[in-house]
Amino acid sequence: MYMALIELKDVSKLYGFGDATSVALEEVNLAIEQGECVAVMGPSGSGKSTLMNIIGLLDRPTHGDYYLSGKHVSRLGANQRARTRRDRIGFIFQSFNLLPRLTALENVALPLLYKGRSPAKRTRKAWDMLERVGLGDRVFYYPRQLSGGQTQSVAIARALVNDPQLIIADEPTGSLDSNSSRLVMELLSEIHKTGNTVVFVTHNPELTRYATRVVYMQDGAIKYDEQTKLGEVGRYARQVMYAVPETTEEDDLAGVSAIMPVLDKRGVAADKKTKLPRRKSTSHKKRKVLKK
Repeated sequence: MYMALIELKDVSKLYGFGDATSVALEEVNLAIEQGECVAVMGPSGSGKSTLMNIIGLLDRPTHGDYYLSGKHVSRLGANQRARTRRDRIGFIFQSFNLLPRLTALENVALPLLYKGRSPAKRTRKAWDMLERVGLGDRVFYYPRQLSGGQTQSVAIARALVNDPQLIIADEPTGSLDSNSSRLVMELLSEIHKTGNTVVFVTHNPELTRYATRVVYMQDGAIKYDEQTKLGEVGRYARQVMYAVPETTEEDDLAGVSAIMPVLDKRGVAADKKTKLPRRKSTSHKKRKVLKK
């Protein structure tokens, strides 16, 4: 019998007691196959982080069941959950969570220390991971000596060093500029293409271009679940997050032509490979000007 890597069945998460009870997740059902890249979207307070905490075994559901590779993990004890997280799940956080007094190499090697690997094996594996993310020449740098994108790349290397089945990234580009965000997402895309399963939270619809599936959450429930093509923003994500009607290629080109002079004045470099995000207030006004 074929089983999904992640399977949530009627999972709910409640906080508080009595009249003060709040529902963070409400009977969520979700299955994610090995090798998928899933973007989780939704407004603040919709349950995205709670969902990630349960999938990452940082929290338990109040009701329902969670299966990881067919194993019922929602009721594991604290020690068993910790071992499963260490061996099978890699985490990437918005705030990086690197130790400032350790070099990039030492930060990446840390999970291997907890796993009991020898110093030589830790160093070799961590070095290999840093080279894989393009930081082979920064292994002895401290976090304060790295750019935001480089720091997040170190965090990605650390998440990969134990060869996890699953990568969970909670707003991995939330504190980065556009160029660093693109660097990090391209890196996650490469990791996904090698066969890793990636689940990431984002508020930016443009980043769903890197996903094969978009899950949209609202009020603790999954409201929409859409398969997408790599390189494209999902139809529902575009409608909900941009709140503009579907446009033609001619409209897209016109919108880009209209906004380019504004960007040039601000000194923003144009990247031909990246489409500019369209917002309701800006796009509508630009199109109206063009029609005149």
